[in-house]
Amino acid sequence: MEEMTDRMSDDRRRPAEYELRPVRLDDDVVEVLLDGLAGEYVSRYGEGDEMGHARPSEFAPPTGAFLVVVDDGVTIAGGGYRRYSDDTCEVKRVWTSPARRRQGLAGVVLSALEAAASEAGYRRVVLETGPAQPEAAAFYEAQGYHRIPVYGRYEHALAFERHLTRPPQPA
Repeated sequence: MEEMTDRMSDDRRRPAEYELRPVRLDDDVVEVLLDGLAGEYVSRYGEGDEMGHARPSEFAPPTGAFLVVVDDGVTIAGGGYRRYSDDTCEVKRVWTSPARRRQGLAGVVLSALEAAASEAGYRRVVLETGPAQPEAAAFYEAQGYHRIPVYGRYEHALAFERHLTRPPQPA
């Protein structure tokens, strides 16, 4: 991943100007993301145990990855993927700080996750989001994801998939 540092003249930043960093799920820079996501789940769904259903090892290479977007040392967005099957990975924990939403950061994270997943040999991405997150469902649809039957633990979840294109292979 390359560091992104250009700034606009009025000091407003575009997503390409932040640092996109691969990390472990248990890295300190991920804590603010996981805390924010947990708080959002509680506010939308009440108390639950969703955050306890992922181990850091699931998001570690070579079968997984976790990325964060960092601005001046503060994690403002991120997400990861883990192995679902031999040719499919599952995207989890995509989150953007509420103060930084609608700036394209989730798209940066998702695109980078898809590229990394494709490089890792995955051909399909699946994910689920909750019914109380219509903006997330609209985002995934806008990114080319298609609805599929629910596959996880939550019967009312909204499930999506996207097929990845294989990156060009060296000759």
